[in-house]
Amino acid sequence: MAGETKMHVLFEHAAGFAIFKVREFEEEGMFLSEVEESVRDYSRFTAVTQLVSFSPFKTAQAALENLNSITEGILPDDLKVLLTQVGLKKLVLGVSESKLASAISECFPKVKIRVGTLIHEICRGIRAHFYKMIKGLTGPAGNKAQLGLGHAYSRAKVKFNVNRADNMIIQGIALLDQLDKDVNTFSMRIREWYSYHFPELIKIVPDNYMYSRVVHYIKNRKELDESKLDSLEEIIGDSAKAQAVLDASRSSMGMDISPIDLINIESFAKRVIKLAEYRKGLLIYLQSKMNTIAPNLTTLLGETVAARLISHAGSLTNLAKFPASTVQILGAEKALFRALKTRGKTPKYGLLYHSTFIGRAGTTNRGRISRFLANKCSIASRLDCFTENPTSVFGVHLREQVEERLKFYESGEVPRKNIDVMKQALEEFGNEVEAEAKKSKKKKKRSSKILEEEVKSEKGGTVTEEIIEKKKSETKGMIIKQESEEEEAPSPKKKKKSVT
Repeated sequence: MAGETKMHVLFEHAAGFAIFKVREFEEEGMFLSEVEESVRDYSRFTAVTQLVSFSPFKTAQAALENLNSITEGILPDDLKVLLTQVGLKKLVLGVSESKLASAISECFPKVKIRVGTLIHEICRGIRAHFYKMIKGLTGPAGNKAQLGLGHAYSRAKVKFNVNRADNMIIQGIALLDQLDKDVNTFSMRIREWYSYHFPELIKIVPDNYMYSRVVHYIKNRKELDESKLDSLEEIIGDSAKAQAVLDASRSSMGMDISPIDLINIESFAKRVIKLAEYRKGLLIYLQSKMNTIAPNLTTLLGETVAARLISHAGSLTNLAKFPASTVQILGAEKALFRALKTRGKTPKYGLLYHSTFIGRAGTTNRGRISRFLANKCSIASRLDCFTENPTSVFGVHLREQVEERLKFYESGEVPRKNIDVMKQALEEFGNEVEAEAKKSKKKKKRSSKILEEEVKSEKGGTVTEEIIEKKKSETKGMIIKQESEEEEAPSPKKKKKSVT
């Protein structure tokens, strides 16, 4: 360390940036132990470090902007000014944040950047005695600044999170899977419970949801007669099965059950029915979300498989970054690493196994169709992520390509080339965009004509530009509201990406 006479340490706080001068030392190992020992004692620590300059943030908004810049690896302007004031000649600067260190080295090539254990220990000591070193800054005020900045940063992260729409899909598919497990578990419980009274019903009505509805309607099997047959037929949807239930109730070998037990069974069956109905509504919600956020991937794979892929990847952006080889085995990580460890066969598919294409393919061709499908999924996810105008045109053509590849493996019929299919998809997409533009133009023209007619009727036939502009400003909120109601959900702004 000899010759480096200007060893400084940068410390970032919610109140501002501070630069401390570190005492000269010969050997880093011995100096590190000295710093560690002096951290707890303020008088000993001030002998090691001294404050050179402190640049407080003017406002809370300025503090948030500086924090966002540091997080993104951008050097803030306030820090540039502070470093220039300290002097860049023969400056050795210790920085604890790696992104900030690289940003400083890019902006100021003459400054030597130091990182490591010594810098972290010095920053730990500065953090412990910071309020004593900075005049006019008290502990309560510093804590308030930290709390306020933390809340503002978290609020901004949540508000401007690009994956906020994907999070709804992730939570929705997780809840759907959990509901499937819960409904199955509760249905098995109600089957076992009601079988003491009416054991023959299980074989006649095997479906869980229908079984719960029938139990909720029948209650006591001895009270089931011809008058209830029509309602029972509406529930089951089959007259023969309804008659079989009636016949089985008359000759059932089940035991008699008390009214209080029947009340509990009926209440439990009602809850199972509500859960199953909520599960259907949740599936409809998930389908609408997927058609809005990832229409191409949904058209190619279906709602549930596409949602599971997004959930496993963490977001649609992460899925778009994955290569096709990763998408192919997504969900089979344990089997992959086990195969690599034991030098066995690696898995051919993961979550893609639940797609209909894999089941339709022959045993020998499942690996091939899985690889081909993963390739198309990768294209579809990138289109959904980076296309500004969401559309399912490409998903339809990608699905046709997978169908053609299946026919090729079965009958040998040669499929179309990818470049021809994508050219056709791009033409259809261009026509769709033009049609949407014409439609919006007509809507605006029609709304302007309506405004002019309203103004004429109000002013007795005389129309001026000022009156029309005034009327437009009055009805602007109504037009925006009408357009927002026509759309199912606002699509996030995405970057363009050309497809070849």
